[in-house]
Order: sequence, then C-alpha cells, then structure tokens
Amino acid sequence: MFDKQKTIAKKISLQGVGLYTEKNVTITFKPAPENSGFLFVRTDIEEKPSIKAHLSLLFNETTDRGIILEKNGLKICTSEQVLAALMGMDLDNVIIELDNMEFPIMDGSSKYFVEAIEKAGVIEQNAERGYYSIKEIISHVDSKTGGEIIASPSKKLEIVTLVDFDSKFINIQNAVLKYPDQFKKIASSRTFCFLYEKENLKKNGNISRYSSSSNEIAKHNLLEIMGYLTLIGVKLKGKIIAYNTDSHINTQFARKLIQNIQTHKDVPKFDLTKKPILDIRNIMKILPHKPPFLLVDKIMELTEDCVIGVKNVTMNESFFMGHFPKEPIMPGVLQIEAIAQVGGILVLNQVKNPEYYSTYFLKIDKVKFKKKVIPGDLLVFQVDLLEPIRRGIVHMQGKGYVNNQLVVEAEVMAKIVKIQES
Repeated sequence: MFDKQKTIAKKISLQGVGLYTEKNVTITFKPAPENSGFLFVRTDIEEKPSIKAHLSLLFNETTDRGIILEKNGLKICTSEQVLAALMGMDLDNVIIELDNMEFPIMDGSSKYFVEAIEKAGVIEQNAERGYYSIKEIISHVDSKTGGEIIASPSKKLEIVTLVDFDSKFINIQNAVLKYPDQFKKIASSRTFCFLYEKENLKKNGNISRYSSSSNEIAKHNLLEIMGYLTLIGVKLKGKIIAYNTDSHINTQFARKLIQNIQTHKDVPKFDLTKKPILDIRNIMKILPHKPPFLLVDKIMELTEDCVIGVKNVTMNESFFMGHFPKEPIMPGVLQIEAIAQVGGILVLNQVKNPEYYSTYFLKIDKVKFKKKVIPGDLLVFQVDLLEPIRRGIVHMQGKGYVNNQLVVEAEVMAKIVKIQES
C-alpha cells in the first residue's frame, strides 16, 4: 500500500522576532494542494511573490546564517527550523506566509512550529507520496573542518548525528532519529553558538538561553540536517550518519543527493531472474541479424509498445580487438545498433512471418552516452514505441542501463520493409 501525501487541516499563525533583522514577523501555515511541496509567500510585498523550498534556489552567498533562498532578488532567510518541523511532522504540501524576509527565531528550536502544526492538524490527500531510496554510499567530507556526512541504503529514513568539538566546554554527543515519535523531543533542541558569538546575540536579546543538556547540540544538528533534506524535493529512505556537520557540509551533501537522484531518475526495475520470453534461438528466428553482429542475447519482457532486452558484454566480442586493445570499450554506434535490434524485435514480433521483413534506419536523434560500457557489463535495454506504426514507419525511444545506471539513450526512426521470399 502506498503512502499518501499530507497537508495541514487549517491555517494557523504565530509571531516572533527575526534573529538577524530583529524585526517582528508573523508567519501563517496554510493547507496546500497536492504536489505543491513547501511554498514560501512574502505577504509584505504587494505582488505576494513565492519561493519554493528547493536547493536550486539556495542563495550563493555565505551559508553561515542558515538556509537563505533567493529568487529574482527576493530572499527568504533562516527557514531551516520551519522546514525541519514540516519534515518531522510528516508533511508534503504546505504554504507558509510571512510578512518579512526572515523567519522568527523563537527559542532557536522547531518546538513552536511543531506545536502550531499540531494545533492545525494533519490530513491525508489523494495523491501518492514519492520516495527516493538511497542505492549506494553517498558522502561528503570537509577537508578543512573534518566534518563528514554519509548516507547508505536503508528501508526507512534514519539520521544519526555525532558531535566532538575537542573542547572542554562541550562534551562528546550523539543523537538518533529512527522513529517518527522521537521527533518531538528532538524538535525542542535549541540553536547554539560559541563564546565569541554569545555576547552579540545576548545583547540583541534574540536568544535568551543556550544549549545545556547532554546532547542538545547533536539534536540541533540533526534538526539542521532535516531542514536541508527538505530542499532535495523528495522524501528519502536511507541511513544518514553525520559528524561535526555545519551549513556548508549540509549544502554540499544535499547537492550530491540531488545529483544521485537525477542519475537514477526513472530507472526502471528489471527482474533478470525470471525466465526470458525469447532466448537467443527465438531471437534469430525474428531478426535478420546473425553473429557476430547480433547484439541482443535474450528478451525479458515484450508487449505491444515496449520491450526489454539484455546484452551480455564479454571480452570475446570481436570489436574489442581494435576498440581499444589497451582500454576495451563498447563502441557507441554499436550501443545504438543494439537499441535498434531490440526495437526490431518489438516491431517484427507483431507481423506474420517476421523472417520475411527487415528494418532500416531512417533517423537517429537525441543520442546521449552517459558512461563507458566495458567487458563484464550486463547491458539492459528498454525500448518504447513513441507513436503508433504508420505505413511501416516506426518511431522508438531506447535506453540502456548498466547496474541500474543509464549509460546510453536515443530516439530511432526506422522503416519496416518486406524482403523477397526465398
């Protein structure tokens, strides 16, 4: 059963003072439509411009002052505690109005935002929630500070933070978030500062108390990480371990997550353990190609508009003798040819006596090679019919994957031609 997206049941407002602007701010949480995400709206500006919470809008200036989002000169500052509250309360779509550029600091935690969301209530929506499951180790290390953050595969989101500043004033700390009901205790952890920052903040009267509990700094770092994770635009499943992180590390790690998501975006799931629909003998009955120029070994799925085929790339391929002797790489043109052959099975399987037909290239378009294909790779192709076959003209899109990573893609157009019967 799929999870449903969630928003709040009704609008609710609260007031506070900005940490850096020192101005009074009123913020209002409002229900948002499905697939909206978290949307900030500046009500102090006549046009009421909006900014979506996403890393692509992160302001390039210093990140020492938390998350600053910018769009067309419009800024939203210090939103990390609000975003952490929205994530921790398991929300997907919320409109957040504010009448200043900066969110109120409150007590330096997410506590008051969480309480407001609880009062408003949380409701399910009809749309299904999307998740991204981390499939490989993703990490970022700051060579200057030694701070590090690592993500690994897991069936649910888990976050562990470790703090060791090598200071006699701050003990070694850790905090863990494994279950949703742990979040409220973490949400009350307040921001912290070092001694050289303390007097200035105290003078401004923005933060009246400082972190003192045994692991409050570690818990607050966990909140900060949650705030940055909302900026990747999708719910995560994975285990994250963070050591002495800061805003810069969180930003770079979020960028790597987005890059990883884009790399694996829309990668179909292939079940290569089941019995193939067509083995090599059946394939040779359909395609006119024969070894050594037959570039598909088996067909795993076959419908009227989609086919999935597999090519085992081995060192025995004849083309590796010259391409290249010291660095064997499957030629890109042969990868496109393999897409065409898999697509040929999709088309010729639908005609009577396929052995009396051939397919000829008319056009190749939108070709992209993402990674090298080398001996030992298992190349999985998915070819989809882009439009109905008319007058023997076939328009298809093919993609090739190795280890669940896209390595080649192209659109091909071909013509089915009946050859003379022998």
